[in-house]
Amino acid sequence: MKKVNWKSLIISVAISLGAGIISALLTSNSMEIYEKLYQPPLAPPGWLFPIVWTILFILMGVSAYFVYESNKEKEEKDSALLLYGIQLVVNVVWSILFFRFHGYFFAFLWLLLLWYLIYHTLKRFYDIEPIAGWLMVPYLMWVTFAGYLNLVIAIREMF
Repeated sequence: MKKVNWKSLIISVAISLGAGIISALLTSNSMEIYEKLYQPPLAPPGWLFPIVWTILFILMGVSAYFVYESNKEKEEKDSALLLYGIQLVVNVVWSILFFRFHGYFFAFLWLLLLWYLIYHTLKRFYDIEPIAGWLMVPYLMWVTFAGYLNLVIAIREMF
């Protein structure tokens, strides 16, 4: 078993959590907004979101760490990590579109882009280091569920 590079692991998780912190800061009243919106069937309570997102950002950071520390070619790792970074930015922008601009339908379309990027990141990570791909699965599942919530809210807000 390979020894843990704690510095790389901490940096990787910090980058991922940093995206979450930026998102939270830019949408500081997001749970108040969420509570006032129509709650589709299966909608979780607002307090659950920060917990789930914290876990997901930690898993993403660990996943990226495994890719970074793998023995694959540098170009392959760099390309996968760039895709990972892009999807982190797209994730942050979704929060702004949904909570700051209340562009629910556009946010849903943006979320489809995010889902696509996560899926391809997951595949690339899996090809480099299978555990890295598996660690991205809960994120993809949660964003799929968020897509359902976003779409129902968007439709409800239009009518």
